[in-house]
Amino acid sequence: MKTLLILRHAKSSWDHPGLRDHDRPLNPRGRRAAPRMGRFLVERDLVPDRIVSSTAVRARTTAELAAAEFDLEVEIETTRDLYGASPDGYIEVAEALGGAAERLMLVGHNPGITSLVWQLTGQGEYMPTAALAAVELDIEDWSELGSARRGRLIGFWRPKALP
Repeated sequence: MKTLLILRHAKSSWDHPGLRDHDRPLNPRGRRAAPRMGRFLVERDLVPDRIVSSTAVRARTTAELAAAEFDLEVEIETTRDLYGASPDGYIEVAEALGGAAERLMLVGHNPGITSLVWQLTGQGEYMPTAALAAVELDIEDWSELGSARRGRLIGFWRPKALP
């Protein structure tokens, strides 16, 4: 059994109109939500063994702020392949970079991650900024993800709905 944690980047800033989309930072709300989701992962005993994030500033910063809340150091890898990725793109990244992780967290963007949750589980909702979905998968290795039967959505959380 493996668990895939799917985290959408936190709320980004639009204060700099000349900035490329890839380079947009988090806004103050996003800078509060990302560590909140990291603390939530600790509270739920869902801390990932490995994190793979889009290279976009808002996604990478979300991953870093969330991981800063963990009691142990978790390596964050980045790949441009998650920037604008389709659900199949997310699956390919997990298959290639999942390694030995029991819990892998992918940090990325919509619409790909909302569709990914649906594709893997047959259920789910729109993933607003900083939303987290946890999917349990009956696989032994991440290389099996693309051919896995349907996973089970074990949780879906939005930062606004957390206590």
